[in-house]
Amino acid sequence: MTTKHEQILDYIETLEVGSKISVRQIARELKVSEGTAYRAIKDAENKGTVSTIERVGTIRITKKEKENIEKLTYAEVVNVVDGQVLGGRNGLHKTLHKFVIGAMKLEAMMRYVDPGSLLIVGNRDNVHKIALEAGAAVLITGGFDAQDDVKKMADAYDLPIISTSYDSFTVATMINRAIYDRLIKKEIALVSDILTPLTKTSFLVTTENVGRWHELNEKTLHSRYPVVDPNMKVQGIVTSKDILGERNETPISKVMTKHPLTVNEQTSVASAAHTMIWEGIEMLPVLDQYHRLIGIISRQDVLKALQMIQQQPQIGETFDDLITSQIKDVSTPSESRYSCEITPQMTSLLGTLSYGVVTTLVTEAGSRVLKKYKKGDLVVENITLYFIKPVQIDHTIEIVPKVLEVSRKFGKVDVEIYHEGSVVGKALMMAQLIDR
Repeated sequence: MTTKHEQILDYIETLEVGSKISVRQIARELKVSEGTAYRAIKDAENKGTVSTIERVGTIRITKKEKENIEKLTYAEVVNVVDGQVLGGRNGLHKTLHKFVIGAMKLEAMMRYVDPGSLLIVGNRDNVHKIALEAGAAVLITGGFDAQDDVKKMADAYDLPIISTSYDSFTVATMINRAIYDRLIKKEIALVSDILTPLTKTSFLVTTENVGRWHELNEKTLHSRYPVVDPNMKVQGIVTSKDILGERNETPISKVMTKHPLTVNEQTSVASAAHTMIWEGIEMLPVLDQYHRLIGIISRQDVLKALQMIQQQPQIGETFDDLITSQIKDVSTPSESRYSCEITPQMTSLLGTLSYGVVTTLVTEAGSRVLKKYKKGDLVVENITLYFIKPVQIDHTIEIVPKVLEVSRKFGKVDVEIYHEGSVVGKALMMAQLIDR
C-alpha cells in the first residue's frame, strides 16, 4: 500500500507541465495535512519535477533526462539571476537552447535570435516586441520594466519576459556558470549508469527456500542474491557462505544476512566503490525512492565504470582537473618525481600556495606512485600535512613521493615537497586500494 507521501508525488507527476501547485491545493484535493503536502512538494523539487520561483510560486516542469542536463528552463534562469517575471508565466517550464546578448543594431541582432533562445537586452522596447514575435524569451537587464503591450504579447505567446537588476555581462556569466556546473555534474558517473536492471537481476523471495538458491546458482553461476519480500522491498542478502550445510527445505529468511547495505540510483560510483572496499562486499542492491529493488551493481561494474571515467575527457573541468593538469612527470629510474609551477589560481589571499591545492597535489602524486606498484584504483583515507615554508606565485616546486608500504588493501606514501632544493612541505598519505 502506498503512503500519503508517495500518493502526492504520483499526483504531481500526473499534472500538466506548467500547472501551478500549492501546499493548500494539494492538502485540500488529496485530504492530507499541509505539512505532508509541503514535504512532498520539496521532495518533488529535489527530483526535478517541480520548480519554485520567487513571486510566481511552484510550477510543474519537465524532468530533464541526463543527456539533456546542460539545458536550462526559463524557470531556472529566473532563480539564477534573481529575476522578476513580468509576463508569459505559462512558458516558464520551456527549455532554452541558447542565449543571445543584444548589443548591436536591431537588424543585425535579429539574425542571431530564433525560437527557443533567450535574448538578454536592456530597456529597448522595440527589441522586446520583435524578439517575442521571433519566438524568443526576453531577459531585461538593469532592473528596467517592459511596456504593457509587450507584457500582453508575452502572455499571448507563452514566452517569459524576465527583469533582473544585474547588468548584461554579469547575467551572461551567471547563466554560463549554471550551465558549466551542469556539464561537470553530467560527467559524474552514477549508479543508475551502470546498474544491472531488475529484468536481468536474479533474486530470491523471503517465502522461498535454500533449494531455490541452488537452482539460481546452476542457472546463473552467481553466488550472491538479494532477498525481497512480496512487495519487492529488500530484506537481506544470501551468499554461498550462508547456505553451507543447510538443507534444501530451510527457509531463505532463516539463513540470509539481514539489513544489507544498499545504494540508490543517484549514488555516485565513487561512493559505491568506497562502500564496497570498506565493507569487503562484492554486490550491492539498488533501491528506488520507495525502497524497492530495481537492480544490483557488482564490484566488476564499479571498476569498469571508474576505468571509463579516467579514459574519457571531461567536458567541464573541475578545480582538481585544473590543478593536476599543471603537474609534469620528471621521474628518474631510481625515484618518482613531479614538478609543478604555481599559478595565480593556486594561491590564497596572501599570495602563497593554498592549503587545499597542496592537498590535491599530494593526493595526485601519491596516487600516481601507488599505481606503479599496484594496478587498480584507490580511495584516499587519510592525509597528514606539514607546512614548513610558504611557496609564492610563479615558483616551481618538486613533489617526491615514496611508497612506505603496500598491502592487498592499503597503501602508505611519504610525500616531500621541495623548492630550490629545500623542503617546503611534507605529507603522509594512506589510501584504500581497489583490487581489479
